[in-house]
Amino acid sequence: MKIATWNVNSVRTRINHVCDWLQANPEVDVLCLQETKVIDADFPHAPFIELGYQTYIYGQKSYNGVALISRSPLEDIQTGFASVLGEINEPNLDEQKRLITAKFGDVQIVNMYVPNGSEVGSEKYEYKLRWLKLLKEYLQTLLAQNPNVLICGDFNVAIADLDIYDPKGRENKVMSTDVEREALDKVLNLGFKDVFRKFESGGGYYSWWDYRSGGFSRNRGWRIDYHFLTESLYNRATASAIDVEPRKLIQPSDHTPVIVTID
Repeated sequence: MKIATWNVNSVRTRINHVCDWLQANPEVDVLCLQETKVIDADFPHAPFIELGYQTYIYGQKSYNGVALISRSPLEDIQTGFASVLGEINEPNLDEQKRLITAKFGDVQIVNMYVPNGSEVGSEKYEYKLRWLKLLKEYLQTLLAQNPNVLICGDFNVAIADLDIYDPKGRENKVMSTDVEREALDKVLNLGFKDVFRKFESGGGYYSWWDYRSGGFSRNRGWRIDYHFLTESLYNRATASAIDVEPRKLIQPSDHTPVIVTID
């Protein structure tokens, strides 16, 4: 199976990019989208259905939003933290539409858009840290039900200096502070591994480039879009790649697809 993740930065704006990419990559079974930026009632189902895909969505107006685009029906679709955990202590952590999970074969796919955090020490930064803390509890619950869990999406954290084109001063930059990394590490320490590094150990591989200052043309990027797999799936993974081609298009998303292949 092939599973891809892509922050499209508005699915309606990039609908042609996404559909063209799916047609060029028919071997992809499930495409996990982030930042769809559309309420469920206005999601563009038709172009996907015409191509033979199923759509599973969880969106809101102008911000956030996640979706699963699948060649075959998915099972046990659940959205948000409370759908898995039941009542949560901070309901506001579920107000933003950032999390959708479904079962594909024996694999539990979790597609997420982790909060950006805005500025170090800001209210949004603290929200991000609380969100990641609850994510750990959520994944613990899923892991108790299925050892084959794949989490993917835009994590808004570069987990290593190797994932930043210039890590100088990264300790004071949102998406790379030690506190954010430690918060995500606590999640990954549940048993998740960065599958891309199973196949590529060097630097220069990024999934997001700022629109400003020629970020993409100069390859001044960050790798913040990941597939993290439990050991059982990690051992079954046969390939992982970043497809930079969509970032070369006119008016592209600032992110590009990342794919994993699992036997």
